[in-house]
Parts: sequence; structure tokens; C-alpha cells
Amino acid sequence: MYNFDPAEARNILVESIRKTVHMLGSNKVVIGISGGKDSTITAALCARALGKENVYGVMLPDGEQCDIADSIRVCNALGIHRIIVNIREMHKDLLREIDFSNCDPHTDNFLVDYSKEADINVAPRLRMTVLRYITQALGARLAGTGNLSEITVGYCTKDGDTSCDFSVLGGLTSVEVVQVGLTMPEIPRDLVVKTPTDGLSGVSDEEKLGISYDDIHHYIRKDQEIPKVVADKIATMEKKNFHKRFPPLVIYNVEWPNIL
Repeated sequence: MYNFDPAEARNILVESIRKTVHMLGSNKVVIGISGGKDSTITAALCARALGKENVYGVMLPDGEQCDIADSIRVCNALGIHRIIVNIREMHKDLLREIDFSNCDPHTDNFLVDYSKEADINVAPRLRMTVLRYITQALGARLAGTGNLSEITVGYCTKDGDTSCDFSVLGGLTSVEVVQVGLTMPEIPRDLVVKTPTDGLSGVSDEEKLGISYDDIHHYIRKDQEIPKVVADKIATMEKKNFHKRFPPLVIYNVEWPNIL
């Protein structure tokens, strides 16, 4: 029967972070700080595991970020290092350099039509480039902040927020992450329960997904029945986005998982 103890999970994560970072040959970590619950709780766990002096919180606004004050609050509350890099000019330069006028005329319209959708994922990938640069310069390791609910339905950017040296919250659902966060008094409570958003669309993550994080949690943990239509939708998203869960597949003589 499903049973989750958030305090125990917190303690396991703290010890696992300490062991993992040392095994990876460092004592420092870099974390992209968005001001949301996942990066906030990841930073708090890393500060407990390694000491605040060994944690670097990097804020990466794309132009003006309305809630950057929350990111600053996280760093100040935890006493970790704070770095701000605005990626707006990088983003603009990239779009200027991608000139569809040189494309084959038969594919030009196709690419232009899809460029807006592709552009949504540019910012996360640029952020990852900056995070990797800072991480290497510091001789640190990059802590991932994504949770199991997001990765299950593919609500993440391949080669963007999925890229890290180790995943802190990847074994916990969004619901469980909040529960862990509530056991840590050093984090402002309002940031732990803050409504998750992507900072781009103007709506909450749940509105954009069309599914609640509670339903995704129940789908994963199988601790409560959810409507079949919802379960089928999650299963479809999981299958469609399965490729985001792993590094490039070695396909020779591979054991294919049942999900496929």
C-alpha cells in the first residue's frame, strides 16, 4: 500500500545529494532558480546536504521576469550564492541568425509555421547552456530540479531542463515535492505552495496541461482511482514523451519497455 513519509524522504534526499556530489568529484552544486517550488526545494535540500557556501543559485530571466523577486527571496532565505544572467539578448540573437529565407521554398512555409512552437523551447535550452558554463567554471555539478509528474507527461524541454548531472526530485511526484518542502522551515511557505507556471503562457501548468497534478500523482502511485478518460490522457502523454526520459538510446539489441 502506498505510504509516503515526507520527513523521511527529505532525509534520504539530503544524504543522497551529499554522497552523489562527492562521488561525482565535487563539493559544490549549481541550481537554476526560477522561484517555483521545485527549484526552491532542490536548493534547500542541497544547502542542507553540502552547506550553503557550496550552493550557487542562478537566475536566468528572459527579459523581464515578473516573479524574479521570489527567486531572490529563495537565495536570501537559504544564504546561498546568487548569480543573475539575463538571456534576452542571446535569445534575440539566435532568432535573428535563423534565416528561413535561405530554405528550400517547398519547406520554408512549413518551418515558419512551426518556428513559434520551437521558440518556446529556446529559452530553457539557452538557460541550460549558461548553467553548464557556470557549473564547469566553478568545478561544480549541476542539480536537476524537475519532478516525476512533469517528466511522466513530458512537461519539460529535452536538452533544456531535463539536462543535469543528477536529478534531485525525479523520483517524487509534484504532490510529494510539496509535502517535502513543508517539512523545511527555512523555505518561505508561500513559495512551497506557489501555483506552478511556465512563466511564458500566462496560465498555470495544470491549465496548460489540462490535467491536475493530483491526478498525475494518483496515476503514478496508483493509490486512488481516477476517471478513465483522465488516465488514458496521461498514458497517451507518457507514451508520446517517453523519449525525454532517457539519454540517447542505444538501439542495438535493446530490451524495449512495455510502455511502447
